[in-house]
Amino acid sequence: MKYGKILCAVGALLTAVGATDSNACTGILLKSKDNAVIAARTIDWAGSEMDNMYVVVPRAHSQQSLLPGGATDGLEFTSVFGYVGLAVEDPRFVVDGTNEAGLSAALFYFPEYGRYLPYDADYKATSLADFQVVSWILSRFSTIDEVKEAVKNIRVVNIDERAKTVHWRIVDSTGRVAILEIVDGVPNFYDSPLGVLTNSPGYPWHMTNLNNYVNLVPGTAGPTKLGAITLRAFGSGSGFLGMPGDFTPPSRFVRAAFLQSGSIQQATGYESAMQAFQILNNFDVPLGVQFAAGQAPNNMPSATQWTIATDLKNRMIYYHTMYNRTIRSINMDAIDFSNVAYQSHPLDETKAQTIIAVKISDEAPMDTGATKTVDEMAAKVFTR
Repeated sequence: MKYGKILCAVGALLTAVGATDSNACTGILLKSKDNAVIAARTIDWAGSEMDNMYVVVPRAHSQQSLLPGGATDGLEFTSVFGYVGLAVEDPRFVVDGTNEAGLSAALFYFPEYGRYLPYDADYKATSLADFQVVSWILSRFSTIDEVKEAVKNIRVVNIDERAKTVHWRIVDSTGRVAILEIVDGVPNFYDSPLGVLTNSPGYPWHMTNLNNYVNLVPGTAGPTKLGAITLRAFGSGSGFLGMPGDFTPPSRFVRAAFLQSGSIQQATGYESAMQAFQILNNFDVPLGVQFAAGQAPNNMPSATQWTIATDLKNRMIYYHTMYNRTIRSINMDAIDFSNVAYQSHPLDETKAQTIIAVKISDEAPMDTGATKTVDEMAAKVFTR
């Protein structure tokens, strides 16, 4: 890629990520009864529309990290494993992906609380841009422990000093999850029993904060006696009364943890992936809510630009976008990573929602069987 185009891509990321606090990514993890693991998340940038794409990277593909000042001679790495990822602005900036060994890695915004080591040109051969860490992980490693060991030998840096920091979620096909946060230049790994991740503050704080919601339970609360009167819930789901509904990272973390944990375990990876989309619908961010009234900088369909759910066991990637909520899939087992060409493609071929017209026939409908009795309908509809 030419130097000028690199600067344009970096500038777009700084505008959308570093220069605003309009990022609200949310990640969840589901496990099916047949031991499939689903790593799912939203990607949210409200400041501007990103150039979103999927990238297919073969084995033996070499990459080199960008460095501050537009230099392109940072850490060089060659793919041991092929992978597929979703990227923003530049095919090298993969923010969520999975490799053929079943290891998943994803980047989440982490402003103010992370801090990398300052860039030092003496260490440029081991310096890696934060937006290329996902590509590095997917291309080189098959386990979380391998990543932990290798991180000791690199220096993660910002491409531009104006940019803020990020953190990462790493998931393997067994369902083990690790969160990587770099604070004061030190990489910190945290085991994540829930697999939930949002943004700042740091991961340990979010886990401690869950204790503030010890009262939340699935189902319906009450009835409860209050002196001479009885209190009853107005509707089902009152056990979650008090669950925060705003779009700040702490509130989304709590909401994701409880909605994920309260969901019904599905039989298969496919069913769990579809369930992940239903859960993450609760985290779609309407564009206007992140800015003062009338101050939204654009008119995108949503601040949630795309949502991905990856079945690590069956190596299936599913996604939809803000333009088209029809779910698309990428079957990694159908890709020969030893021969496939390195390539990238837009997430949306056409930026429009797929709409299927319902056809109404002039002919009488076919006999669909006996009509339900009034008692049967009443039992199902009115006696809930």
